[in-house]
Amino acid sequence: MRWFETPNIDFVGKRKAAYTISAILFIASLGAIFTKGLQYGIDFRGGKEFVYKFDQPVNTTDIRDMLTDPLGSTPEVKLFGSETEILIRTDNESSTDEVQTAIETAFAQNLQGNGFEDEKSDSIGPRFAEDLKSAAAQSVIYAIVIIFIYILIRFRKWTFSAGAVTALLHDVVITLGIFTILNDLVPFSLLIDQNIIAAFLTIVGYSLNDTVVVFDRIRENSIVHKGMEYAPMVNKSLNDTLSRTVITSLTTLFVVLVLFIFGGEVLKGLSFALIIGVVLGTYSSLFVASPLVLELDKRAK
Repeated sequence: MRWFETPNIDFVGKRKAAYTISAILFIASLGAIFTKGLQYGIDFRGGKEFVYKFDQPVNTTDIRDMLTDPLGSTPEVKLFGSETEILIRTDNESSTDEVQTAIETAFAQNLQGNGFEDEKSDSIGPRFAEDLKSAAAQSVIYAIVIIFIYILIRFRKWTFSAGAVTALLHDVVITLGIFTILNDLVPFSLLIDQNIIAAFLTIVGYSLNDTVVVFDRIRENSIVHKGMEYAPMVNKSLNDTLSRTVITSLTTLFVVLVLFIFGGEVLKGLSFALIIGVVLGTYSSLFVASPLVLELDKRAK
């Protein structure tokens, strides 16, 4: 299936405009991360987690508001499987029993006539949370290093490795920046937890897959069209794979949008990260990775 039979879009010619857009987004993201700081969930900062089941549906915003004063800070509240089950996460440093008593007292005072029961309670210590944070950061770094080596072995040119890794860092940093900026502005949680780390690794894999397809076509065209200059050949390769890139991106985006709309509160952050990742991954494979290979190849020569 091809949507574009003979596309002739000048991707390479628009690379400077793309670099400007990427630079603005990248610097703004870094600025937000360094000034505001990454917004970690309970997985990475320690705390307590409770699951409650109610007789009648409840509103997570109302629950969050009624628990803020008793717990001393705004808890993370999500629907958990159904409209009558909620997940509560708090970084309150009191004992689990004291926190649970404060929560249930607030429920009894504000939700009269709506019975509830405790289904699960867990506690994550600060030491374990710190170890988990370190392991998550290492997993992303190791993935990028291994990808650099893999691309280098596969294509036998460091310029391809540098272009692919730069595109991956571009996607991850901008996604983190968007999460940091929008965390207090959207009605669902964008705190960074294990689900979001899984989403980032998925973004890395998706973006890499798209980039490798283009790189493969560049390598094929360099053999078939030996007399063609490098810039037109890169442009031809991007146009040759454009139909595949657009169809793959749109079908993936459709599935993730369905997950975002119908997946429930628990999956909002994960699916939102994947939506951003699909868009950025498609953009970076067209306007960042391959044009950067061209720039580096020029400078190397």
